Amino acid sequence: MRWISSSLKRKLSFLLLLSVLIPLLALGLFAYNMAATATEEKAKQSGKSLLRQTGTNLEFIVQDIENMSLFLIGQKDVQQYLSSSGENAVKQTQMIEFLSNLVFSKSYISDITIYPQSQSHPVSNTTIFETELSELTGEDIEHYQSSAKWWTSRYETDTAAGVKQVISLVRPIRSLNSFKQIGTLVISLNEEAVSKLMNQAGISAGGYVVLSNEKGQILSGSDQSRSMMTMEALLPGLTIRGNAGTLNYGHGESKQTILYDTVADVGWRLTGVMPFTEYKAQNNYVLQLMAIVIIFSMLLVAVLVLYFVQRVTNPLIMLTQFLKHSNPEEPMQTYPVETMDEVGQLVRSYNKLSERIEGLTEQVKLEESSKKEADMHALQAQINPHFLYNTLSSIHWMALMNQDEKTADMVGSLSDFMRFSLNNGEEFCSVEQEVAHAGHYANIQSIRFPDKFEFIVQVDQELMDLTMLKLLLQPLIENALIHGIQKKAEAGLIKVTAHMQGLFMSFAVEDTGVGIDSVKLAAIYKELHGPDDRKKERDRLERGSYGLRNVHKRLQLHYGAEAGLRIESLDGIGTRVSFSIPMLHEGGKA
Repeated sequence: MRWISSSLKRKLSFLLLLSVLIPLLALGLFAYNMAATATEEKAKQSGKSLLRQTGTNLEFIVQDIENMSLFLIGQKDVQQYLSSSGENAVKQTQMIEFLSNLVFSKSYISDITIYPQSQSHPVSNTTIFETELSELTGEDIEHYQSSAKWWTSRYETDTAAGVKQVISLVRPIRSLNSFKQIGTLVISLNEEAVSKLMNQAGISAGGYVVLSNEKGQILSGSDQSRSMMTMEALLPGLTIRGNAGTLNYGHGESKQTILYDTVADVGWRLTGVMPFTEYKAQNNYVLQLMAIVIIFSMLLVAVLVLYFVQRVTNPLIMLTQFLKHSNPEEPMQTYPVETMDEVGQLVRSYNKLSERIEGLTEQVKLEESSKKEADMHALQAQINPHFLYNTLSSIHWMALMNQDEKTADMVGSLSDFMRFSLNNGEEFCSVEQEVAHAGHYANIQSIRFPDKFEFIVQVDQELMDLTMLKLLLQPLIENALIHGIQKKAEAGLIKVTAHMQGLFMSFAVEDTGVGIDSVKLAAIYKELHGPDDRKKERDRLERGSYGLRNVHKRLQLHYGAEAGLRIESLDGIGTRVSFSIPMLHEGGKA
């Protein structure tokens, strides 16, 4: 920064590059974020469309199976077979052929099985060795018995075609005549066909689709390793509201986009999961392209900025070199004007200034001798404080000679008052001197305002030789007189007390004046502890609170923050202002 600030050219170049490159980078980041957001939204919309298409295909399959179930329940041969008593091998064979023909055209149906209510052997298009359906029915028997239809969760069945994972529609078959249940129809949907359908959804690499029921059990999925889990185990803490939509899940590198849709009528939910890393892969290309454009733009801007700064600063550099090599002992030379711009105006001003300086130099030389003579006269005209003391002393003796004791007393008190106030610049005095000074002030005011107040001093004798900061009591007495006693019709009392309190001297100035109400007292405390401000100091002088603040600040400056003024007052009764300072011996030492 020191190297940059030492040259106008470098400063201009730095500031211009900064002012151009920062917006350029911000624009690049904004464009990248917009492109990334657009890529994400495009991927979400595409995923939602694919998921909706998959849902539509599943709705078609579900509707087809449910329509087939309605057809089978009302089919004449099925009703006759289930209504007949005893076993009939011929009818059973006919039923098997009939069911096989239905399944043959439906690749997504694993098997159709009819369980007669009165017979022991079920009828199916294929031989079923073992099935977990009875266990599922047992777990949800109340739901099964109270429903016209029931879609199971995924379960395993072992048939002549092999072991398969299926999802079945189970519904009772009732007699068309008596409406009594005569059997149970089970149409099993092949989970492999559903999984294949979800694989065709085209979710990006690393993503997957799962189909779950209302209980959160996964019925099928494009990724078989995840299809054996529950939704809570797969996506813990995920809360989905509504029938369709998108949401973000997870944080950091594991962040994912969740797409979801609902398969109508059965309450199934299709959930697609797309990792955010897929967006990153697409955004990297945009980022690289954006970086190339920004770098090229930055280089172009840097070249143009440096070129224009060079053109602007060259005349200034030449003028600087001219001034640098000028001899201050010789008359100032004029610099040729070559341009009409601001630099040319600066050169013209410099030439006029050089002419003016030549004239002023001669004038200064003439006035310098006159100034020395004027300084000598001003020094001799200063008032000597001793002259003032002697004059006051003369007035005092003249008043005594004329037997004007009050005037003599007042002039004598004033002389002692001023001598102590100046005190050769000393900041500290003895307690005895401070009390005497306060007495002189009170004496002067008692002559000015006869019979207006009574002044009492009560100071412990052992404190008299101790040292304290001077001019502390007099401003407090003045404040008590002006703002307390004089505002009261009758005469009042001003009392000064000082006593020893541990290692401290405690002083107090009490008056029986008009007192201070709580609102004004709070305002005074705020002014005492407020920051320094010249305008406020003038306002305090007008309001009369300057003396209190002055004493308060001096106490804190010399004795610490705890040594400030404490003000206690009752409206209409009087005021007590006190402070405590450490006991100091002569020279200001504790």
